[in-house]
Amino acid sequence: MPECPPGSIVSEGGFETDHFATSLEFELTFSEVSSAFITLSAERVDQRIDQCLRRLVETAGTDRASISEIVNSSKDLAVTHRWDRPGNPITRTVMVRDMFPWSCERVLQGELTAISSPEDLPRAAEAEIEYMRNLGMKSRLVVPLMIGRAVIGSLATSTFRDFVKWDAEVIEWFQRIGEVFANAVSRKHDEAALRIATAKIRELKERLDKTNAYVRKETRLDSNHDAVIGQSAAIRSVLRNAEQVAPTDTAVLLVGDTGTGKELIAKTIHELSPRRDRAMVKVNCAAMPTTLIESELFGREKGAYTGALSREIGRFELADRSTIFLDEVGELPLELQAKLLRVLQEGEFERLGSSRTWKVDVRVIAATNRDLRAAIKEGAFREDLFYRLNVFPITIPPLRERLDDLPALVWHLLKDLCKRMGRDVERIDPATLKAFQSYAWPGNVRELRNVIERYLILNPGPVFRAEVPEADDSIQIPGEHLELIERRHMLQVLQNTRWRIRGKGGAGEILGIKPTTLEARMKKLGISRPQ
Repeated sequence: MPECPPGSIVSEGGFETDHFATSLEFELTFSEVSSAFITLSAERVDQRIDQCLRRLVETAGTDRASISEIVNSSKDLAVTHRWDRPGNPITRTVMVRDMFPWSCERVLQGELTAISSPEDLPRAAEAEIEYMRNLGMKSRLVVPLMIGRAVIGSLATSTFRDFVKWDAEVIEWFQRIGEVFANAVSRKHDEAALRIATAKIRELKERLDKTNAYVRKETRLDSNHDAVIGQSAAIRSVLRNAEQVAPTDTAVLLVGDTGTGKELIAKTIHELSPRRDRAMVKVNCAAMPTTLIESELFGREKGAYTGALSREIGRFELADRSTIFLDEVGELPLELQAKLLRVLQEGEFERLGSSRTWKVDVRVIAATNRDLRAAIKEGAFREDLFYRLNVFPITIPPLRERLDDLPALVWHLLKDLCKRMGRDVERIDPATLKAFQSYAWPGNVRELRNVIERYLILNPGPVFRAEVPEADDSIQIPGEHLELIERRHMLQVLQNTRWRIRGKGGAGEILGIKPTTLEARMKKLGISRPQ
């Protein structure tokens, strides 16, 4: 390239064609660029950078100016802003390393690069020389953008019409203007990061507020429930199963009649698990309208449906790293069962009204008083969901199968209710206890509690007296049904003991009967050990 005075531009033929802008023009440009970002919001920074790049090109008499930013952990530079004079070659590549690998490394080391001609580049920049020649780029100046000692990007300007001799004064102006761009880019990212952090904090606060409200509500509700009371073989078998499965993340299906205490067993499993430090989240699938249960389980975005005036997180999100108890899971609408299956298998779901996928780590305990196998045959319950929930089934025996526990249960409920009502009961009328033990209790412990509370109100004396509800043919339990219940419970115990009848921990000991009696009962009920 022919020699030319510092700060001048020469044509390809070697004649001086123009000079750089004067110091005054650069001063005016610097002032305009600086003031452009003073009160500008982060959302408008990108647009203003493009405008300022155009002003810089017009002042400097170059043909292109661009801003590149570090975009990933490997510190690649990507072109994020660019302004070209009309007629410039079109370049679609945005990764600086693909176009200018040698200059890119210098930028990352905090060094500027002033190239008056591709021939000025060293042999190590062979790829860069070839790229500039193919593109028709004659000269290039690259200034690193830095905040303190950290490189955050680069400011580059190039010429396609003429060769440029970059002098120290021009380079200094570009460095000063580069500082303005660096501050603008840094502030934009800081404000964006602050917005993201603020939104995350707001979301975490919403979750914490909802968790605290939920825990306060459940604490009040828990005080209305009774601990697992009893020493019968049936209840000991249930508790033993609960202890075995608690340390795992295995899904548990609790099966039993209404009022048998399935929720208490679920809470026992949770309290014995590694997740006990977080509150167990409870959902009654039968207590919510079908139209609302999806948003209750998985959450919703504002405007997801008419009346959704705010964003709400769902119970699964609330139960992240804890346990969710799905009571009456057999009542879950069929269309939601597929979404529940996805959460069980993948730990993923979407909020109602959103396409974003949320991942959670939730242990599921489900409960039902329905025959889910029959529901599968009727097309009311998904077979794949049943098998996913039924990994570790536990059958909760009804009160009529654990009448030996009834005296302890009555005393426990009496003490709790007397404390609430300010009463003092000294003893239980023997006739009352005998009547209680002869009644089938179709409503189980829940019904027992209601009867005790009613007669505490009716009989204010120190001796508790009560009458069992009148016989109702609609709720009496036929002998055939009792045999089916006995057979199911016996099968459960035999399976849990791997069909070991005799010895310590055998089915006979758990059921509280002699092995010979158990074998005779098995024969009568048609139970035989599988081959």
